[in-house]
Amino acid sequence: MADGPHLAENLLGFGRLLRRAGLPVGPAELLASAEALRQVEIGDRQQLRAALRATMVHRHDHAEIFDHAFLLWWRDPEAGRHASAMDALSGGKPPPKPGPGARRLAEALTANRPAAPPPAPPEQQEVDATLTVSATEALRQMDFDAMDAAQIAAAKTEIRKLSLPLDERPTRRFRPHPSGSRADLRATLKHSLRQGGEILELRRLQRVVRPPPLVVLCDISGSMGRYAQVLMHFLHAVTNDRDRVSCFLFGTRLTNITRQLRHRDPEAAFQMVSHIVPDWSGGTRIGEALALFNKHWARRVLGQGAVVLLITDGLERGGADELALLGSATERLRHSCRRLIWLNPLLRFAGFQPRSQGIRVMLPLVHEHRPVHNIDSLRALVQTLSARPRT
Repeated sequence: MADGPHLAENLLGFGRLLRRAGLPVGPAELLASAEALRQVEIGDRQQLRAALRATMVHRHDHAEIFDHAFLLWWRDPEAGRHASAMDALSGGKPPPKPGPGARRLAEALTANRPAAPPPAPPEQQEVDATLTVSATEALRQMDFDAMDAAQIAAAKTEIRKLSLPLDERPTRRFRPHPSGSRADLRATLKHSLRQGGEILELRRLQRVVRPPPLVVLCDISGSMGRYAQVLMHFLHAVTNDRDRVSCFLFGTRLTNITRQLRHRDPEAAFQMVSHIVPDWSGGTRIGEALALFNKHWARRVLGQGAVVLLITDGLERGGADELALLGSATERLRHSCRRLIWLNPLLRFAGFQPRSQGIRVMLPLVHEHRPVHNIDSLRALVQTLSARPRT
């Protein structure tokens, strides 16, 4: 490990490595890390690791990626080019199946490798590309859980482009309109006073039409962690694209993140969300979370025919009391809104069967049950919400 003038350069390189691996490490984290290193003994690896982890890791699911990156980078900055470093970390044991974080870290370590010389051009051949699929189309059909770091970044870019124009509904308000369907006698008489009391023009009103409120309840338990990370970009885009949007996260507790998602910068918004959500990738209490929403938030955000998106896999592992609470809370939520749409990533399986008791309880109580595991499923959701529901 280098010290002196090389420490700042190595710290900057380590921050770039974590950012390429998917961690939200920016200038604020680097400045905080540099300040933290002044307070600890740099020669002690444990103190160095604790200082960097406290300033660069904001989520529990990022800790494992940070630990692997720390062992690789502060052992040898060029460890990404040597397979012996990976063998040393495994202790001679057969390597386990790499997870998404390990795959992103390996890609980040090898990002700066020199490109291999292009091979000699082969002989010109005719290829039938009738049945081939473009990279963009393949990305739209790929499961979020199977994407690597580059594919997730591309998927987030595509998701930010999605807009959610909900079908407009008439309200009880009216506004002046030259060809409105209702006569405005008060405005007509007021305007006639300027003409000496003669009614020369009939003022009219038109009923105001606007999209209904949108409420999103997203599960962030361990089984939903990977999907929730990607869907957060969809929620951020929707929240900044339209008004009257309320977003809630629930695992073991319910958290309102609407104000944090209003920030225009997605990285800053997600960092603020990470500070107020302590139960990311933890347990799940769907029934208790829905009951708390019905008690404290339903009357505030479910007016004027709101549409509710419930994003969860429905894997409630409670007993009879928890299942009864889940059923009653879901039923009350259904009657409090105009449309209750359940978005379930488990529907990505062709042979999906509602075997879980929580899924069996919730399934008859929702208006729609749709998949949400790739970009195409989100596009289908947008098209569904933009059309009027069938009665």
